[in-house]
Amino acid sequence: MSVTDRSHKGLQEQAAAEAAGRYEDSAAERERVEGRLAAGVRFPDSPDALAVRADRILDRGGLSPSAVVADIHREAMDLPDANERIIDLSNELQAWSFLPRGVRAGATVARITLRRDGRELPHGTGFLVSPRLMMTNHHVLPDESFARRCFAEFNAQVTADNLPDTVVRMELDPGTFFAADRRLDFALVAVAPTLDGPPPGEVFGWNRLSVQIGKLVLGEKVNIIGHPSGRLKEIALRDNAVLVRLDDFVHYTTDTEPGNSGSPVFNDQWEVVALHHSGVPRKDGQGRVLRKDGRPWQQGDGDDAIDWVANEGVRISSVLKHLAGLELDPGRRALLAEMGPDTGLDRAMATAPALPTPAPGAQPERATAVVPGVTSPSARVTLSTAGSEAAGQRLRVGLRARGTAFDGRQHLVFLHGRDQQENYPDDLRRSWTAGLNRGLTLASMPPLDPEDVWFPYYGTRLHDIVSGRESTAGPIGLDQVSAAAAAEVFAAESPTGSYERLLHEAAARAGMPQNGPATTEGFGSGLVGVLHRPLSWLAARSDLDEWTIATFLRDVDLYLGDSAVRQAVLDSVMETMPTSGELVLVTHSLGTVVGMDLLTRLPDGVDPVLLVTAGSPLGLDGVNERLLTRGPHQPPRVRDWVNVWCPTDAVAIGCPLEDERWGKLTQLAVSNGRDRAHKMEEYLGHPKAAREIRGVLRA
Repeated sequence: MSVTDRSHKGLQEQAAAEAAGRYEDSAAERERVEGRLAAGVRFPDSPDALAVRADRILDRGGLSPSAVVADIHREAMDLPDANERIIDLSNELQAWSFLPRGVRAGATVARITLRRDGRELPHGTGFLVSPRLMMTNHHVLPDESFARRCFAEFNAQVTADNLPDTVVRMELDPGTFFAADRRLDFALVAVAPTLDGPPPGEVFGWNRLSVQIGKLVLGEKVNIIGHPSGRLKEIALRDNAVLVRLDDFVHYTTDTEPGNSGSPVFNDQWEVVALHHSGVPRKDGQGRVLRKDGRPWQQGDGDDAIDWVANEGVRISSVLKHLAGLELDPGRRALLAEMGPDTGLDRAMATAPALPTPAPGAQPERATAVVPGVTSPSARVTLSTAGSEAAGQRLRVGLRARGTAFDGRQHLVFLHGRDQQENYPDDLRRSWTAGLNRGLTLASMPPLDPEDVWFPYYGTRLHDIVSGRESTAGPIGLDQVSAAAAAEVFAAESPTGSYERLLHEAAARAGMPQNGPATTEGFGSGLVGVLHRPLSWLAARSDLDEWTIATFLRDVDLYLGDSAVRQAVLDSVMETMPTSGELVLVTHSLGTVVGMDLLTRLPDGVDPVLLVTAGSPLGLDGVNERLLTRGPHQPPRVRDWVNVWCPTDAVAIGCPLEDERWGKLTQLAVSNGRDRAHKMEEYLGHPKAAREIRGVLRA
């Protein structure tokens, strides 16, 4: 049942009252922040928050690299000072892209208009967050019935010549999707396209929301685009500051009016950080709302008479977390997934057809099942129904791209690294493509469909071989010992005795002293054998833990030192590889080593136009000297090579690849997110890396 207009007004007043309550409850924190601002502290936030924010600014292209180099390296700065200066620079120096990005963001904002008694009344603001979904406040659209009485007006604005633009009306479609929450004061509703037209997001663009942290710090500027008091589109640009950050809300000083309800709150990189929902009215000691002249406000005075002291927005990450917890049917869940991978709402799971179950006592049959992602009728995989995959489960096998991808003449292949035995290839392919699409979005390039990507899979086969070796490790259970103790076992079982050499070489490249009393400084006592020190040194100087480093080097050593392991992995990869056409090979981690060997096995009809190596150990002599084509060398037949690495990724400790024998290649040093230094999605999410890949693909 629809709420009445009177109760709708009550919802708006309730939102303002609750915002005022949170404002009063956070008075001590706000006074602390304002005091530090008055003392000259530009961003009175925690060092961790400043570090994450600085990383995100650089990652999102919010500051020119040349400006960073010129200013940060002008004088000696420790890391906290440098992080603060990066944020300060991003507030002072805006790249030219700040303006066109703002125009692009503004195009997604629409005026929500209400039909009532034969009239059309401006009612609030909304903004597109996917090709088909619009976000606004719950007090603007409290239920589906009310939403059916409203429509969205895009381009309700003036042009550069100060003339009225051509307004485009689109109907709201709550029957297709509607979700709302009173406490967080948000509503999410589908927007119907015009007759025979594309979805609204394809016309006006849409905002890529992110559940990740680092989008804003205290003291930073924000920007709001909306329709105050129902007027044509206006912007409150940077004349504001974030005062308080609560669990689900943020307070800021921005000149907005009631019609701005439902407006997006942007940072300077034009990422949505909050959903504007209410002003905070000044109150007297009796809790009465005050007018600008100091007298108590009364019904009939109008909202513009209220003395607004601040504004409150709902943190976008809180909205996304709420949406992730909703129980939705598959169709509505798919609509949420269209909001993009950074929202954390992509939960679609592809499934393989159920396999027949053999009759009791019958011999296991061989059944053929179409591999998910394979469109060619001849592209099938044979497996035993008596194997580890029970009937109805998804298959851990390589995935082919659909035949129409890139006109069938080009092939984009993702080659994964170690420790993927518990993951499904379709999930991995989707996740990698999502990371790449994030980078493509930042590079203003069109995204890709996961089904246009080949994904060879060797994770299960490698794990089975490695597990067989671990079972011979004697009484030591590797899940019950330290990483250093496990490394001792790995070294003892190394096929060529090279595990220890790999570990020591990596530690030396990370700066571990080779001699003298300082070699054990900082690592305490109780060393477990000779491998504890280099393992600890690597972990202390990277974003990876000791277990990850120890087991990664073990798997690399096994692949390079045991011909049976190498052959099994290469055979698994070759089962799902194109046999002709142009090849774009994107490799990660151990996959970069496998990829270098793979290039020597490709059929003559395959033309490798681009090789991408990310998070690669190829720079270690203990690795490149044991490739099939030994030593540093130009990858066979490859036209172009891009090597992407992160300084805090211990796996890529040998990068950049400086030996001239590697030949001509592009080196990209990137700054991956904290605790994500080795994640392939993070590497692919950098716009420069994504641009290199998309630039060679024709469609």
